[in-house]
Amino acid sequence: MSVLKKIRLILDMIKFEHTIFALPFAYLGAVLGSLEVNGHLPTWSQIGWVTLAMVGARSAAMALNRIIDRHIDAKNPRTKQRHIPAGAVSVTFAWGFVIVSFIVLFYAAAQLNTLSVQLLPIAVFFLVFYSYTKRFTWACHFVLGITTALGPLGGWVATTGQIDLMSLLLFATVALWIGGFDVIYACQDADYDRKEGLYSIPACFGIKRALTISSWMHVGTALGLLGLFVLADLHLWYGLGVLIAIGILIYEHRIVSADDLSRLNTAFFTMNGVLSVIIFIFTLVDVLL
Repeated sequence: MSVLKKIRLILDMIKFEHTIFALPFAYLGAVLGSLEVNGHLPTWSQIGWVTLAMVGARSAAMALNRIIDRHIDAKNPRTKQRHIPAGAVSVTFAWGFVIVSFIVLFYAAAQLNTLSVQLLPIAVFFLVFYSYTKRFTWACHFVLGITTALGPLGGWVATTGQIDLMSLLLFATVALWIGGFDVIYACQDADYDRKEGLYSIPACFGIKRALTISSWMHVGTALGLLGLFVLADLHLWYGLGVLIAIGILIYEHRIVSADDLSRLNTAFFTMNGVLSVIIFIFTLVDVLL
């Protein structure tokens, strides 16, 4: 098999196209941070390095997750056809991809500022640690939320070189958003997780309670977005974006229930990506106008 074909397979394995869903909140952190601290929008150079760092971080995290979970995936009927269990991508090649992705992350962070580099060990720890948490705690969803929320926090740090109250509010808002979605996503594996002794909120508390917990986490997301409206002194366009985002959250929870998970992928992937893009675009329009 050619190297090019292997690369295409591994990009498909990590759902590289979904990177676009993670980028908007990193850009949001970069934009709000630069405006708050520097009084102007980020430079194109900063946006470029933030993009590269996010691509490296997400690629490394997804590939690591597939490597670490390969034995679990092989026994789960839903995931046994994933690339590594199915033999389409070798573990060795996947590790090589992880190393290259981390190099990209480190190089991009080094082009930004000292704090970005100093925080890298924390980011790497969570990128690796998350995949093991389902083996011993139902709080794994919160760990994933924290790990993903390092993206917007990293965007803030990239353009400011500091961490403050607003950046931590953005961090908590995104952590609750992602963690809540991960709870919904885990509902489809609740029976398998219980059987294999794995931990998740749906497996430990049942799907109905899990969806309730997820909805409250997303209430926290909505409150966080409203809090940013006040702290960042944003205006009408941002407020409209938040209202649309809240509407999307409500819709997502309405189309998924304990008795019907058939539309789970619509809630998790499609609407998830739409929400992040809407928040960023409406925020950008707000600050530009």
